[in-house]
Amino acid sequence: MAPVFAHGQLRLYLLSLLEGGPKHGYELITALSDRFGGTYRPSPGTVYPRLARLEEEGLVQRVDEERKSTYALTEAGYAELDARRAELSHLEEGIAESVRERAAQVREDVRGSMRGLRADLAAAAQQARASAVPHTTEAPADPRLASHVRYMDAEAMIQRFRDEVRADLRRADAGGQVQQLTLDTLRTVLDSALIAVRGTLR
Repeated sequence: MAPVFAHGQLRLYLLSLLEGGPKHGYELITALSDRFGGTYRPSPGTVYPRLARLEEEGLVQRVDEERKSTYALTEAGYAELDARRAELSHLEEGIAESVRERAAQVREDVRGSMRGLRADLAAAAQQARASAVPHTTEAPADPRLASHVRYMDAEAMIQRFRDEVRADLRRADAGGQVQQLTLDTLRTVLDSALIAVRGTLR
């Protein structure tokens, strides 16, 4: 996949993001990720050195607040941005095209991953059915009671899965890290699991 920004473009785009007001470095990273619909998220090692360079050039001012630093445009920064409006407009058009290309690639990657995942789940379900051994010595003699015991075990497994996934999703959401790929994967896994489980109930 082609690089997102050509030489000097990320520098200009950071200036444009600061035009709306001071931001922390993390806020700038999140704003970039949002602009690309989650298909691109720059690392701190990409963003912070450029912010430091912009500060050296007098285009942004850093204000340290406890453990965080806020970056804001200086007068020189606003002047730089105004002088490069045409270039920024062209950059926005390029970003829109890049987002479309990256979204198409992500969809194709997801489709390929989902096909493989469905096959793996189907194979695992088949293997489980093939290797299943009736636990006649451990299960209650009454078939209905044995069924209910297995039903309660299944309920416990479902609840444990739900609790663990929700906890992971909450942690990810707190950091703005829940991606579309996560949602697509969860949907496919649950749909495939439902089909496989129903196949054992017929």
